[in-house]
Amino acid sequence: MRLATIRDGSRLVAAVVDEGSVLPLAGLPGLESMRGIAAAGDEGLRLVTAYAARSERGPGSAWRPLDPGLLAPAVPDPGAIYTVGVNYRSSAGDDNRPERPLIYGKLPGSVAAPGGTLRWDRSIAPNVDPEVELGVVIGTSTTGPVDPADAMRHVFGWTCINDISARDAWLDGDQWLLGKSMPGFCPVGPWIVPRDELDVRDLRLIATINGQRIQDGRTSAMRFGVAEVVAFLSRHVELRPGDLIASGTPRRLDAPPGPARHLQPGDVVSIEIEGIGELVTHVA
Repeated sequence: MRLATIRDGSRLVAAVVDEGSVLPLAGLPGLESMRGIAAAGDEGLRLVTAYAARSERGPGSAWRPLDPGLLAPAVPDPGAIYTVGVNYRSSAGDDNRPERPLIYGKLPGSVAAPGGTLRWDRSIAPNVDPEVELGVVIGTSTTGPVDPADAMRHVFGWTCINDISARDAWLDGDQWLLGKSMPGFCPVGPWIVPRDELDVRDLRLIATINGQRIQDGRTSAMRFGVAEVVAFLSRHVELRPGDLIASGTPRRLDAPPGPARHLQPGDVVSIEIEGIGELVTHVA
């Protein structure tokens, strides 16, 4: 099952995505938003699955063709967005694991829809890069520290996150939150795969600019796995339904266009994660 947030008239509503069709969940009280489904945990997913199963297809049904233009950010209103720095080994022999995860953040207002157009003030940040990251969507809240062995039960599902970040010296390494939080700097989607439907321990992640690969890695290269990151965060903050964790990004490839190639007007950025999907952003 895939879960998306779509534009339904003037509102945003959660929807099931299946075989090129979408089913808005407007008929499920309390489960009409992604955060609502996440908060309901396994029981919420059971109700959504049952609703989709009994919703007939055909003329007059609630199912409709999937129009990519209807897709909104998979989680349009996260309470918090956490990002994990230097979380991928640079090579197979790299054992330079820090003592604990390095946590940054992005402001919730930075989320953007799949297929959207990214604009920003280049006088503030002329050097901006995309980053492919496995997105972790939090389900039930953590009300205190959780053990890594129990951490996954607080995960709702998986999505693609493009952790767009400024590389300018006055932002990168100095004002990380601002350099990661401009409007549109966090495309999320195109949808969410529920936790138990995908093993994320060894997925391929690819990022391209205009079809040229700039990143190509696997989640098995993470220094800290998802359970470790969730457990670490729970020691310091309360994770809530719909919160997002961008779990880190593979290194930039040295091959052309190379690490020095920043985003330019007219670029088309694609990030793709095996088993989840592709998230495209156009640069103005």
